[in-house]
Amino acid sequence: MLLYLHIPFCDSKCFYCAFNSYTNLFHLKKTYMAALKTQLKKELEEATSTIETVFIGGGTPSCVKASEYQELFELIMPYLASNAEITTEANPNSATKQWLEEMFSYGVNRISFGVQSFNDTKLQFLGRAHTAQKAIEAIQTAQEVGFKRINCDLIYGVFNDSFELLKKDIDTITTLPVDHISAYSLTLEEGTPFFQKSSVKIDDELLSMDVFEYLEELGFNQYEISNFSKNESSRSRHNIGYWEHKEYLGIGAGAVGFRQGKRYYPSKEIEKYIHNPLKYKEEILSLDDIKMEKVLLGFRCITGVHQELLTSKELQKVQELVKEKKLVIDNNRIINPNYLLADELALYILD
Repeated sequence: MLLYLHIPFCDSKCFYCAFNSYTNLFHLKKTYMAALKTQLKKELEEATSTIETVFIGGGTPSCVKASEYQELFELIMPYLASNAEITTEANPNSATKQWLEEMFSYGVNRISFGVQSFNDTKLQFLGRAHTAQKAIEAIQTAQEVGFKRINCDLIYGVFNDSFELLKKDIDTITTLPVDHISAYSLTLEEGTPFFQKSSVKIDDELLSMDVFEYLEELGFNQYEISNFSKNESSRSRHNIGYWEHKEYLGIGAGAVGFRQGKRYYPSKEIEKYIHNPLKYKEEILSLDDIKMEKVLLGFRCITGVHQELLTSKELQKVQELVKEKKLVIDNNRIINPNYLLADELALYILD
């Protein structure tokens, strides 16, 4: 089982961000963390298996004092698998050495920095609050503290992006102690400042392919449409758990959980969540819903799709695609070698 904790506070709101996060509700931090503890305690007591991975996301987890997480970790520890992966997201401008040291002392063993670029002009365009130098220093400090697993987020497909600019970003990463890169194509989400500005996004599949190929050349192997790792052990086990459709606990305002064929949604509004962190909306997933998700997710990553999941008619379509070299069958799993075609292939097979 996986565990996700949502921290909905941010020092600043990026122009592309549609996540449930706020810059003006810092006065609610303490009461929010107390509500988080209430929900977490109940969810853990009802959990039917050990926690394999923990992911603290946001928002910006590093804008909450590390000491505020101590009681949460005290609750989690008895339920953790012995080799659990524990990740926290962090922003370079708020992940101080003291914050990193404290989180490391609680057992966090993987950190994901929201860098997005090492070009200051691009960072300003995106509404990021840090500079390239600050990002470099934060990554180096994380290594000094003891983190061996460090992820760096990048965004591409932004106005004025070119392969040369992105190549410089990637080259900078190769000089740093980073073993994982998440490279996301910019998406224009409703409710964000960028939503009505279609000119800020570049739709260029060739640019994506150039980025993917260059990362591969430098030893960052693609194992999902947006994720690249130096080796198998540096892959995000938490993310792989989602793609394998494992059950997960969703703790916090705007988090999502999945157990026993149901998704549950705590309130997105911080004040309502604090008032009653145990009030959820539920969505029952049909077998067809689950099948569709397993195929879509499986074709987006290295895990692939189990043949047993598909009907004989669907498997005939798979064989057609194998002949066309668009799919590969390996140990009873159907693998898609071009993740950019994932949705198209899944919809064709399941139609």
